[in-house]
Amino acid sequence: MGEQVTASSVRALEVRRLGLVPYGDALELQAELVQQRRSGEIPDTLLLLQHPHVITKGSGTHLENILLTESEREERGIELFEAGRGGDVTYHGPGQLIGYPILDLKPDRCDLHSYLRDLEEVLIRVLAEYGLVGGRREGMTGAWVEDRKLAAIGIRVSSGWITSHGFALNVSTDLRYFGSIIPCGIQQYGVASLESELGRSISMTEVENRAEAEFRAVFGY
Repeated sequence: MGEQVTASSVRALEVRRLGLVPYGDALELQAELVQQRRSGEIPDTLLLLQHPHVITKGSGTHLENILLTESEREERGIELFEAGRGGDVTYHGPGQLIGYPILDLKPDRCDLHSYLRDLEEVLIRVLAEYGLVGGRREGMTGAWVEDRKLAAIGIRVSSGWITSHGFALNVSTDLRYFGSIIPCGIQQYGVASLESELGRSISMTEVENRAEAEFRAVFGY
């Protein structure tokens, strides 16, 4: 076990870039890291990764928002998981940047509304780096460009104010896969990606760099 991280320590952030990680493996890793963060074995940690095709169900999922049968999902190579987070159904897949912050919000950040707004701010700033005017929509989470959703947010905060789950930003995502669900139960708005908005290829590494920089800035690391 390394040096204990205490509330009086200088606030540090470790960033792990993991590449393509199956969703089930990511759930197990998050559970391990939450325990380690709670016990002070690791500092605040941000996981940046991608998932193979998967539909995830949050605690507020309405099953009618999953539009494919089990056999249709299997035919298209899409897994289905209970996510253990808030929110409705969502899709993850290659070309989508996933960010899972494992943070201890104590002692001065124990405000879930503020935490969600800060995650949105990170994403809005990333969009701004590409010349896109991102924003919020009343009563909804995520980051939007006009009426198109580019990033989804779904979080979990466990005992001791330790966070997990997080955000998903569409970079080069194949948007056709969103046709397998009603994303977050929202029918009236569309889904977009950085590439679909800009009309050109985007480097995932570049987006990771910008997401890390903006995360550090917004959260004060």
